[in-house]
Amino acid sequence: MGSFRIEGGHQLQGEIVPQGAKNEALQIICAVLLTPEPVTIQNIPQIRDVKKLIQLLKDMGVKVENLSSDTCRFTADDVNLGYLETDDFKTQGSALRGSVMILGPLLGRFGKAKLPKPGGDKIGRRRLDTHFIGFEKLGANFNFNTKDAFYQVDATKLKGTYMLLDEASVTGTANILMAAVLAEGETKIYNAACEPYLQQLCKMLVRMGAKIQGIGSNLLVIEGVDELTGTDHRMLPDMIEIGSFIGLAAMTQSALTIKNVHYEELGLIPETFRKMGIKFDLVNDDIIIPEQDHYEIDSYIDGSIMTISDAPWPGFTPDLLSIVLVVATQAKGTILVHQKMFESRLFFVDKLIEMGAQIILCDPHRATVIGLDRKNALRGIQMTSPDIRAGVSLLIAALSAGGTSVIHNVEQIDRGYQNIDQRLIKIGAHLERID
Repeated sequence: MGSFRIEGGHQLQGEIVPQGAKNEALQIICAVLLTPEPVTIQNIPQIRDVKKLIQLLKDMGVKVENLSSDTCRFTADDVNLGYLETDDFKTQGSALRGSVMILGPLLGRFGKAKLPKPGGDKIGRRRLDTHFIGFEKLGANFNFNTKDAFYQVDATKLKGTYMLLDEASVTGTANILMAAVLAEGETKIYNAACEPYLQQLCKMLVRMGAKIQGIGSNLLVIEGVDELTGTDHRMLPDMIEIGSFIGLAAMTQSALTIKNVHYEELGLIPETFRKMGIKFDLVNDDIIIPEQDHYEIDSYIDGSIMTISDAPWPGFTPDLLSIVLVVATQAKGTILVHQKMFESRLFFVDKLIEMGAQIILCDPHRATVIGLDRKNALRGIQMTSPDIRAGVSLLIAALSAGGTSVIHNVEQIDRGYQNIDQRLIKIGAHLERID
């Protein structure tokens, strides 16, 4: 198990380039299964989850050519469905949450798919019902084998239909969409997710020959086609990294420039950090954050305590609530953080309290943070990363704290952040990776 040793309290300075979007990559890479023709994908993040997914596709028979450090050409002209019956597939598929995204493409193109119960972050219940209910409405048969924990779907012919999703699931919408583009007739998906990453998938599928209307809205209308062709695609920068770096700059009182952020795709992220008193400018497509000694949390017009909560797009992403919570510990003012979507994502606050933060964990979903206005710096401790987002939040806390911290289980952070230690060291972080 790897660890980071961090000497906190040092200011950072310089430029940092966000990686390609992790949550987009898991959808886009699986979409190559929809066509036998080559698909070239650029700006692929070099992170553990994405590498595991690419290896899974290789094991299924997809040809992968590395054209550069962040660009691959995928050709799925000889997919081996027999691999889905192997013990190796059970091991590899269950180790990765993103493996669920192979179901829609395989069902759409080959009429059948199966998958062991996928892994991922331990952040509470993350049901897959939306995916399979959608597949069933397209005409597929669904079976869950409780003995070996395998999901299986099959259909002789998918047929378009109307469906109202029970939740605006991003992965659920993407999976159903990828099956529907090759279904017979028209499919309408209402209460569809409309995140930028889902829009990216839709635009890529259209370039491949799919017929999709309503991109960017919560009603997608898909006219099924017989086949899809190859294409080229470039992924967006990771909005979660961008938000993490804004929080990092504020916590460490650092002047940072975040390059090429695709600002128009960030939604409420910039405004949410501004509500916390963090100042920054947009120059061309770069976010420039000045050194700030203090930042003060806004209150509502009536003077009541600010609440920041997550919601489906265009609401604030749940993946950044951990960062917001950490950043609030050194702000001036009080804030309520309400994590609605996952019931275990706030449990890392015990480590922040041990570091000296003033936080009241109200219940599994809500925490009240009383900002210290830098009057009492956080102190370094030993801790363990429970998941990707909490791990980076603890890393930001450690970089701002006095003394030395050690974070164990940093493989969790590596799952979502590309070479994060090397990139932070380049802008002045006192950080080393140890066994």
